[in-house]
Amino acid sequence: MDRDERLDLILANTSEVVTREEIEGLVDSGRELRAYAGYEPSGKIHLGHALSVNKLIDLQKAGVKVTVLLADLHAHLNGKGSLDEIRKIADYNRECFIALGLDPVKTDFVLGSEIQLDPDYFMNVQRLALTTTLLRARRSMDVISRDEENPSVARVLYPLMQVADMVALGVDIAVGGSDQRKIHMLARDNLPRLGLPSPAFIHLPIIHGLDGDEKMSSSKDNFISVDDPPEEIARKIKKAYCPAGVTEGNPVLELYRYHVFPRYDEVLIKRPQKFGGDLSYHSYINLERDFKDEAVHPADLKKSLSEYVAQILAPVRGYFGK
Repeated sequence: MDRDERLDLILANTSEVVTREEIEGLVDSGRELRAYAGYEPSGKIHLGHALSVNKLIDLQKAGVKVTVLLADLHAHLNGKGSLDEIRKIADYNRECFIALGLDPVKTDFVLGSEIQLDPDYFMNVQRLALTTTLLRARRSMDVISRDEENPSVARVLYPLMQVADMVALGVDIAVGGSDQRKIHMLARDNLPRLGLPSPAFIHLPIIHGLDGDEKMSSSKDNFISVDDPPEEIARKIKKAYCPAGVTEGNPVLELYRYHVFPRYDEVLIKRPQKFGGDLSYHSYINLERDFKDEAVHPADLKKSLSEYVAQILAPVRGYFGK
């Protein structure tokens, strides 16, 4: 794989890169690069998570060493259960990532508590606390925490620890959804103040929940789990938010865009002959255009999507013997 092919693979299907020039410089450096994504073990792995897993697989193909941080202490700070409960979920999450295609030999799976109880790590959290205003830390918290009337100190500690993770893991590239941007910019601004390098950042789109919520989430039960059986996938997609002609915030279209079209050269929307017969698409843009013009009915879109998603997730079900 030549330099441009590696770069295209690293940057494919991203919503933002901070910065492209830095990524190019890393690729041109000729040294082994390290990237990471962090996950809070707090529930089922779903198609929202799978976007970042897909990107980690791209990075592996491009020769980048990948670390998956299973952030058990973050989950504990977020009130997601006892450490024993959280670590059991972390084990399950690891198996899901492997089933989705991450190479277990080429992936370092790190439990947060393996690095976050180190004295040097704790000193970096303290140093970050001294250089970060309370307002900036609060702005970096997740949406739910920011909306709390009286959030705990743990909520503010969370983003500082996430920045310290990047130092402890020694990464060149941090991967996350666009909802991680505020924390990533906190790292970008504050790490150099401590004489520490900031990684480059790859941001990925956020898939809306099946109910139309701004984010697919296991806590809101608006997701498709990567080990759901075909009948459950069909049931969930049948009920999904997908108003005729509406393209913005449409989770059905987003699943086509980010999960189906990247895997298939041709996408077939099956329809009864009396309604015009099957439609064939080779690009997402054309499908979106036809849906916006109401040339494709939501029911037909959903039925075909159910079949494609079931096919895509078949290896995961096979891995777990389902």
